[in-house]
Amino acid sequence: MKLGARVFKTGVAIVFALFVAELLQLPTPVFAGIAAIFAIQPSIYRSYQTIVEQVQANIIGASIAVIFGLLFGHHVVAVGIAVIIAIGLMLKFKLEKSLSLALVSVVAIMEIQGDDFLTFSLFRFLTILVGVLAAFVVNLVFLPPKYEVKLFRKIYFLQDDIIRWTRLAVRQASEHTSTKTALNKFRERMLRVDTLYEFFKEERNYFKNKKYIKARKLVVYRQMITTSKKSLELLHRLHKHENELAHLPTQFHLMIQERLDFLLTYHEQLLLKYTGKLKPEHSEWSTHIDYIQRNQLMEIFIHQVTYAHQEGDTEFSSYHLLYILSRILDYEENLEHLDTLIVSYQSYHGQEINLEIEEEFI
Repeated sequence: MKLGARVFKTGVAIVFALFVAELLQLPTPVFAGIAAIFAIQPSIYRSYQTIVEQVQANIIGASIAVIFGLLFGHHVVAVGIAVIIAIGLMLKFKLEKSLSLALVSVVAIMEIQGDDFLTFSLFRFLTILVGVLAAFVVNLVFLPPKYEVKLFRKIYFLQDDIIRWTRLAVRQASEHTSTKTALNKFRERMLRVDTLYEFFKEERNYFKNKKYIKARKLVVYRQMITTSKKSLELLHRLHKHENELAHLPTQFHLMIQERLDFLLTYHEQLLLKYTGKLKPEHSEWSTHIDYIQRNQLMEIFIHQVTYAHQEGDTEFSSYHLLYILSRILDYEENLEHLDTLIVSYQSYHGQEINLEIEEEFI
């Protein structure tokens, strides 16, 4: 079991909330700890959004609980009706994410009985508010997340694995079941990459020049992810049509293999280029190297289809091969676009490359 920063932050937030509640001598400080659990978020920006929503949820829940407690007492049926109304109001105001905290406020306040109902209700409201604020403070000062480093690391190692399996697939060297299992794992990892990108996107910069740099970085990372998805689609096609690939004429198969080897190496070098390990102008070699061009590839494909049709070759599946070729061309175009974006970024902000990324990927 892996314990991440968020797990430790949750524990610290609960302890801090309980400590503050006891320091302020608030009755039943356990509700502060419960509120802190709901308020912990993976990023500072989301924490800010959450605290605003949860303060509103706490006010709505406490208000409904006080009104129902004064009008109908503390009967269990009254508690149920109050909960239903609280849910309706939370949904109306689009505060679904803080619904749990509002319900905690309702139940925590309505279970109070006695002459000092209003006083204790206020204390319960403040106790829950202390828990929310304590979690926000912990989010600000405890282990601030570095999502850019995490995002690039995820992209880099995921792409490295995809490249390895693609090289095996095009050579018909991978086992069918193992490739299928790997593809499923790659899709799951890609979802985590998308989540990290959203977290990185939500991080705020408070200096104008940093905002422009962040905007350019987001464009580069978005294209990195898109290109990785295209390479994953290509691997899926190679796996799905492995039988058709096996029946290709030897010369045509070698041509596809050679082209893919070039593109995969090109992708590896682009990721290294972003870390500052390669010169920005190194991409010029891709336009001068002596390898088959896109238009030549299509001409050879058309010639092969025509030849197979004339010879009556039933084993040559031009339909499925076209799927593979389209994925290769799409992948190549995205690689070229990624190259352009990286070169453009480095020409303006080359000195802004994250030092942790540069040091980690040697």
